[in-house]
Amino acid sequence: MYILFLILILFLFILAASGIKIVRPYERGLVERLGKFKKEVKAGIHFIIPFFDRIQKVDLREHVIDVPPQEVITKDNVVVTVDAVIYYEITDAYKAIYNVSNFEFATIKLAQTNLRNVIGELELDQTLTSREKINTKLRTVLDEATDKWGIRITRVEIKKIDPPKDIMEAMSKQMKAERTKRAAILEAEGIRQSEILKAEGQKQAAILKAEGEAEAIKKVAEANKFKLVTEAEGQGSAIKLVFKAIHDGKPTNDLIAIRYLEALKEVANGTATKIFLPMEVSGILGSIGAIGEMFKKESDGGESKNA
Repeated sequence: MYILFLILILFLFILAASGIKIVRPYERGLVERLGKFKKEVKAGIHFIIPFFDRIQKVDLREHVIDVPPQEVITKDNVVVTVDAVIYYEITDAYKAIYNVSNFEFATIKLAQTNLRNVIGELELDQTLTSREKINTKLRTVLDEATDKWGIRITRVEIKKIDPPKDIMEAMSKQMKAERTKRAAILEAEGIRQSEILKAEGQKQAAILKAEGEAEAIKKVAEANKFKLVTEAEGQGSAIKLVFKAIHDGKPTNDLIAIRYLEALKEVANGTATKIFLPMEVSGILGSIGAIGEMFKKESDGGESKNA
């Protein structure tokens, strides 16, 4: 009897424990009673009736689905292999459980179908260079389609787009030719710029050199002019001083004649064969002749006395 009592207590304890359910913070619980939806419970501890109630938990965190690679035909009839991933989160636990049987499988099939439609509208070059555009458009289409399932598509990422091998080789050759072309253009542009800069430098150097020579000639001319003006001013001042001194001393004609003779003597010592005398000397020459006559008379007088 005692053993049966213990067994009964243990059974009741296990039954009560099975009615205690804990829902985590990132989960939602859907409670069903006898196969009928009763309520939705949030995070925390909850009690249900064993054997009558059943709780189904739904994870609300963001999930990722890897879409298997598939072959897609582009607008220009090139077959490419596309691999993508989808990020989603459940916004309505009731719809995610009761509106679709397997939302992950349904989302994958929906992504594959819409991926064919989106890429089928683009040519190969656009497909390879417009991944962001493809991601945005595909996310919009999937988000609209999965809204009735209580699922929100957060983003779609195209992992890779692989064209056929022969197309890849042709594209590689084309890219190599483009790079070679750009390199040649850049090299030619560099040479052109170098020649232009070199010519500009030579032109500027020639201009600076000409300006320097012109400035030097100007300076030399100004120096010579200053020298001649200074010498002329000095000679003019000297002549003024000499004439002023002569006029102040009140010289006689005899003295002036003697000074002229001394000047002529110095001129005669040169190598010149002709002597040009100013017109003003005519009066002085008369004085010189008078002096000569005076010396002649004195010479004749001396000879008469000796006789």
